[in-house]
Amino acid sequence: MKNTPNLKFRSKTVKCLASLHHALTCMCHWTGTTLYSFLRALLLRVDPFWLQLCYFVTLFMLGYMSLSILEPRSPMNRPKSYDLLFTAVSAVTVSSMATVEMEIFKLSERKSASSPSSNMNVENGLMSTNSNIDLKYKSMKFLGITVLCYFFTVQVIGYLLVSLYVGLVVSIKEVLMNKKLNLQVFSIVTTISTFTNCGFLPTNENMMVFKNNQGLQVILIPLVLLGNTLYPVFLRLVLLLLGKISVREEIKYVLENEDELRYPHLLSGVDSWYLSLTSVGFTLIQFVLLMSIGWKSQAMHGLNTSEKVVGSLFQVTNTRHTGESVFDLSLVSPAIIVLIVTMM
Repeated sequence: MKNTPNLKFRSKTVKCLASLHHALTCMCHWTGTTLYSFLRALLLRVDPFWLQLCYFVTLFMLGYMSLSILEPRSPMNRPKSYDLLFTAVSAVTVSSMATVEMEIFKLSERKSASSPSSNMNVENGLMSTNSNIDLKYKSMKFLGITVLCYFFTVQVIGYLLVSLYVGLVVSIKEVLMNKKLNLQVFSIVTTISTFTNCGFLPTNENMMVFKNNQGLQVILIPLVLLGNTLYPVFLRLVLLLLGKISVREEIKYVLENEDELRYPHLLSGVDSWYLSLTSVGFTLIQFVLLMSIGWKSQAMHGLNTSEKVVGSLFQVTNTRHTGESVFDLSLVSPAIIVLIVTMM
């Protein structure tokens, strides 16, 4: 009987602790769902300008720090900080301008000793109905995942093709070995730079040192188009293909509400057709003019017929996009320079 008060006290203590645990659990759940709803509403309302500004500034800083960490081939040739910053900004903005030679950085392989979802209503009243905002948000997520998969797939396939070609062609391997460039690093940098239309290659001569390698040029030409002018066209084709094999409502919403999603590269079907016809048309016009004017130019001296054709196609494709050059433009005629400037 003497232990009865202790038992009652313990029982009350357990109940209090259980109630406190329940209250804390509810509070954490409420806080998490409220924060989730706030971030989702913020994502839909924030001005895209500030998102892009933060995105580019972050990339500028990451690029600058990455270049600062890289060791130059010669300690005496270490670039200045403002040169590294300029190169980082130029790479992010795909302007293809550089104040340092690309081969100054060590790109060889280093040896090492060791190898909750919520269905709660948005309480601030930013959207008229919960179903509409959920569908729009799901569609944005679906579009983002689709774009990410598109970028990843195209670049992985491009890297595999470039790496395979570089590994099989002896002439390219000799050039890279003489320049002390790692084959795999060259393949990665070339693929990403071409797809993003940056135009930076690990070689100082850009693509001119590979003007006889038609296979490499043929691999890079689609990457140029898939990452620039024809990207909206192929993005819509991917969405249409997904719509054929799936009945998800997000796909239908994305294809029918381009303006609502505010993604500038998501064009309507009609605009995609106009864009593809314009891009292909300008490329063909420039190709025909370059072939007719520059067939016997000094820039094409020493190339056979197929090398001239493929090289010209590579050159005109890059004129309006990446900026990579397979011909020495200092050797072409003034008429070709005017043509290139016009198409640019």
